[in-house]
Amino acid sequence: MAPGSSVKVDSGSHEVAPASTSQQTPAYREIDIQSLSPRIQKLIREFDNLPWFECTFGFKAPIVWFNVVVAIIGHSLALYGAIRYGPQAMWPSWIFYLFLYLFSGLGVTAGVHRYWSHKSYKARMPFQWALLAFNCISMQNDIIEWCRDHRVHHKYTETSADPHNALRGFFFAHMGWLMMKKHPDVFIKGKNVDVSDLKADPVVKFQHDHYLKLCFLFSVFLPIAIPWFFWGEDVVVSFFVLFLFRYVMTLHSTWFVNSAAHLWGERRYDGRINPSDNRFVCVASIGEGWHNYHHTFPFDYATSEWGPRMNMTTIIIDFMAAIGLVYDRKQVSQDAIDRVRRRLGDLSGSHVPSTTPLVH
Repeated sequence: MAPGSSVKVDSGSHEVAPASTSQQTPAYREIDIQSLSPRIQKLIREFDNLPWFECTFGFKAPIVWFNVVVAIIGHSLALYGAIRYGPQAMWPSWIFYLFLYLFSGLGVTAGVHRYWSHKSYKARMPFQWALLAFNCISMQNDIIEWCRDHRVHHKYTETSADPHNALRGFFFAHMGWLMMKKHPDVFIKGKNVDVSDLKADPVVKFQHDHYLKLCFLFSVFLPIAIPWFFWGEDVVVSFFVLFLFRYVMTLHSTWFVNSAAHLWGERRYDGRINPSDNRFVCVASIGEGWHNYHHTFPFDYATSEWGPRMNMTTIIIDFMAAIGLVYDRKQVSQDAIDRVRRRLGDLSGSHVPSTTPLVH
């Protein structure tokens, strides 16, 4: 396949992703828990014997209090830094902030999402290493862990095995899931999700082996050192604005895909599922808001039938294809899109999220 080429997919097993429905019985209640690992058995006992104050938001979830404290302190310091030091930041620092936001976003959108999770295009080695560096700026778990959670999310969307099940509400899907222990079904069903391709990837393995050091270099040290060295920015200003505030903002840009884009918007392609096309999320996440399309056609590299429209990630991938660093971009044919939309799409416009009973 020539550099810059794309692959049109018309039909077959990749035409449309199956709709997921919320399972009424958790998987761990349908199997012999004695066959599970001691770690999973302990987790199940925790879920079944929670104190009343941890049975919140209408479902059971053991709270990880350390993560709650870190989230409160981190957000408080980010807000303080933006108010206290944001006005003091030099104009080159704010331009650098935008580049960091873009690069960090690409590490998630073009990197762990479209490239490593879905294999929706192929990349030459220089772009793979660039995506690795960008992913370390985002600091949202290493490639293997991020992709494993995401593949589980697609396979078991809006069930108890979905790490950030949106049927449990906006806060849980947005960031609450990171403050609670994962449901046992996430681990049980997650065993059915293959990540051997990632473990065999030398670039991914390098990041996995050196993740904390790489994150410190790309997400903390360089965003602070570069402004200080090149235009004399104050180190404290760089820490609060270019590291902490930027980091929190890029976290939320990703989290909105899991929350808002699973609750509000249009479902043109598959009206049976909650993932929705949400323009606000498109802007915030540099192109990941066409989410009903993405869950219907998860292998499409553009995650949209609209190409570069409100989709900076697709623009960057197309540019890399033009210079030969990306090739074999997978796309759905327009005919296949139209057939699926006519058969499954909700053409009535915006929708109200499903009220399917929650799985406890």
